[in-house]
Amino acid sequence: MLVRALVVRLFGVEYKVQGVWKLLHRHGWSPQVRARPPLEQDDASVERWRSEVWATVKPLRRPGTPTSASRTRRDRA
Repeated sequence: MLVRALVVRLFGVEYKVQGVWKLLHRHGWSPQVRARPPLEQDDASVERWRSEVWATVKPLRRPGTPTSASRTRRDRA
């Protein structure tokens, strides 16, 4: 929303959120990827957070064997 407001203020053109996303994507911008890491980032504290906190809150992995939503069992003869 901030980018959308900035476009309106600077250029006087209103876009919907999807339109702003398309403009940014067209110019190589992505909300998931940073151009560079922040200057004030402390790598040691990030690693500590990953090992201590993220390990307890990350989602469980899916089982290794494929499952089926079917109610019938295939092992019956």
